[in-house]
Amino acid sequence: MASSDKDISYSDLKSLLEKSSGFVVDVRTQDEVDRGRIPGSIHIPLENVESDMSLDAAEFQSKFGVGKPSLDCSELVFHCQMGRRGAVATEKAKSLGFKCARNYAGGYKEWSEKGGK
Repeated sequence: MASSDKDISYSDLKSLLEKSSGFVVDVRTQDEVDRGRIPGSIHIPLENVESDMSLDAAEFQSKFGVGKPSLDCSELVFHCQMGRRGAVATEKAKSLGFKCARNYAGGYKEWSEKGGK
């Protein structure tokens, strides 16, 4: 099954993170994040994606402790638990101009099942 250009596979995400070049945004609830997360991801709950991804670079840096990804960042990946909220977040980011944003459709569920290290 071919994935669409806006989805990223487990192995692609894993290699992005190994190169420390992925910008991974976890859009799950705080409760879900507290039970486990993809290392290096930042937490922006789905309902805050539009407002947080619209912050200017200085505000974003001060809120999350990392630089804001550029609009053409090819390594911007959203994920949730199973893929649905990640897809919504990816569309929201695209509407803000993040044209290369992708969804990790397997979500944290697949990540944790595969050992996600």
